[in-house]
Amino acid sequence: MPVAEPFVSTRNPCKACSPLGACLAFRGIEGAVPFLHGSQGCATYIRRYLISHFREPMDVAASSFSESSTVFGGGDKLRRGLDNVSRQYQPRMIGIATTCLVETIGEDVKMLLNDYHPAAEPAPDLVHVSTPSYRGTHVDGFHAAVRAVVGQLAEAGEPTSSVNLFPGAVSPADLRHLKEIASAFSLDVAILPDYSDTLDGAQLEEYRKIPEGGTPLASIRAMGRAAVSIEFGRTLEGSATGAAELERKFGIARKTLGWPVGVVESDRFFSELSAISGRPVPQIFVRERGRLVDSYVDAHKYVFGKRAIVYGEEDLVVGLAAFLSEIGIQPVLCASGGQSGRLEAAVAAVTASSVGPVLARGNLDFAAVRELALEMKPDFMIGGSKGYSIARELDIPLIRVGFPIHDRIGGQRILHLGYRGAQQLFDAVTNTLLARAQDRSPVGYSYL
Repeated sequence: MPVAEPFVSTRNPCKACSPLGACLAFRGIEGAVPFLHGSQGCATYIRRYLISHFREPMDVAASSFSESSTVFGGGDKLRRGLDNVSRQYQPRMIGIATTCLVETIGEDVKMLLNDYHPAAEPAPDLVHVSTPSYRGTHVDGFHAAVRAVVGQLAEAGEPTSSVNLFPGAVSPADLRHLKEIASAFSLDVAILPDYSDTLDGAQLEEYRKIPEGGTPLASIRAMGRAAVSIEFGRTLEGSATGAAELERKFGIARKTLGWPVGVVESDRFFSELSAISGRPVPQIFVRERGRLVDSYVDAHKYVFGKRAIVYGEEDLVVGLAAFLSEIGIQPVLCASGGQSGRLEAAVAAVTASSVGPVLARGNLDFAAVRELALEMKPDFMIGGSKGYSIARELDIPLIRVGFPIHDRIGGQRILHLGYRGAQQLFDAVTNTLLARAQDRSPVGYSYL
């Protein structure tokens, strides 16, 4: 289905920029400070964007490129910026991401860092990742940062039985649940990154420049000795990720699963953990699965045959499409700003049981999503808050999940993964549809 209106530029992108994703990943490392080599405006945008979703302080340092830096290079500003951050924050690691301006002039950041002599003692680890905004999405920047971290910090040594888990850009609530699952299987799991506390912490008496929490640097170094790496993301097959880097450098087996959203994809994840640990699935999750299936039966008549537009980052879209298909909802459009080229095949693989045809399209902006949506007559949309204007125009509900959620509170506490996450999503979808039918009823009713 072509987009009717021709255009040559992006109009309201269905994505954010690569360095934003890198900053998010760096925030999930213990004692780390995200640092942008580029203009101050980029840092301000990223800081504000992340704060609006997570509702937590978010410091992003910058080398503050100027006009002269663009002409003569920003080496001096990079060195001064790193010295200032080291002095004021005393970080254990500084994650350095490059912006469009630096990449456009061809700044050799790797060489500059090799020649840099830190003034602080002890000197923090410096991890550099190339993240021009004109190449890829915030999720691409996220995965690039994770790959850079393990590629530059992980070490070889005596093999262990530990498991590396790369969940992708999930919510802090998802990360906490993943740690609970790993503990129930008695597995030693290193999750990278882990911003479950750093971006969803408790109220404190005093402000801390670097919040507590994050994946310990010692755990990252030990990732080179793990038994296996698990990563979430059906569109990551064959791509350069943290798990792929560990496989290349240390021969650690790489297992790629879909985001465990819904029964089927969660079953695959729990079966994998059972095989690795040699333990049966703990009864707490067996019971959660049973309650979830029972709720599917209870509410099937309310959701079956409904039509949904799903949008957001690619692997979240794939996970939601799998979930919606298994509860009888047709995802008529699965849209993303991602450009992996794997979205269509991934959606097709998880929607074989769909009640109707599914259109999956990558590299879309919201203007194109709107044009397609006008013809599809969906019952609701599901994704981040940037789709609100389309839902408002179509006069249909928007169920907010994923990132970003800027017009509601609690985006960081939405649970998507596992049977427990599917239960919350299922209840939200069903109750949204029930409320819509109730509000549109000519007589109204208070009993089903």
